[in-house]
Amino acid sequence: MVSPDAPNTPASINTQTKQPDKSSEYRERWNALRPQLTVIHDHPRTSDEQMAIDETWAREVAAGTRQPTIRFWEWAGPAVVIGRFQSAQDEVNLDIAEQLGFDVVRRCTGGGAMFIEPGNTITYSLYAPLDFVQGVSIEESYRLCDWWLVEALRELGLDVRFAGLNDIASQYGKIGGAAQRRFPVGSGGAVLHHVTMAYDIDAAKMSRVLNTSREKMSDKAVKSAVKRVDPMKSQTGLSREHIVEHLIDWFTA
Repeated sequence: MVSPDAPNTPASINTQTKQPDKSSEYRERWNALRPQLTVIHDHPRTSDEQMAIDETWAREVAAGTRQPTIRFWEWAGPAVVIGRFQSAQDEVNLDIAEQLGFDVVRRCTGGGAMFIEPGNTITYSLYAPLDFVQGVSIEESYRLCDWWLVEALRELGLDVRFAGLNDIASQYGKIGGAAQRRFPVGSGGAVLHHVTMAYDIDAAKMSRVLNTSREKMSDKAVKSAVKRVDPMKSQTGLSREHIVEHLIDWFTA
């Protein structure tokens, strides 16, 4: 599940500067990459395993020893995943996290803390050759890597759009956030791009585990978190499993 502490509140989502439509270019790049992709719906893994796989597979793609891959995660347990440059003590109430059985791990990409509950979260990683994002800006590279995701979710009738640098949102709030890291090594380099989205939200628990504010235990903070995050379940009666299978089918059907 996404952290609510993101700059893209509903108000800012509605006031984003309109970006030029590059759908045709993004579609062409995906059409070129798609036949090369290995698509994996992974089995449940611990948070430590997830972090290790992300960096290892990205480096293997960079070295030319692994095919471009898209991996759909399953989580073995709840976790808080902090960004590469964050402080765990600043971002997480470590005592509460331990009491509730949350692992706290650091990923190899930047960005904010992610609150993960297996049944409420959808996560994927793309491990692509660096030339997939060649010639586009950093902001455009996020939109390029998530172009297919927005298309696939819209096919299910969800209100989804890009927001800010790296968010996926509805008109009411944030659905998910992305992070990237470039690995300019090996035969051609690679880009790791991963996304975590909220299928559902336990805002009360999230407000206890994350240091979202000094009022994190208050009703005000919980209501604020609900307002900032708009999980998919608020828009659809489809199960999490159905949505994940639809995303996989986008590549395999």
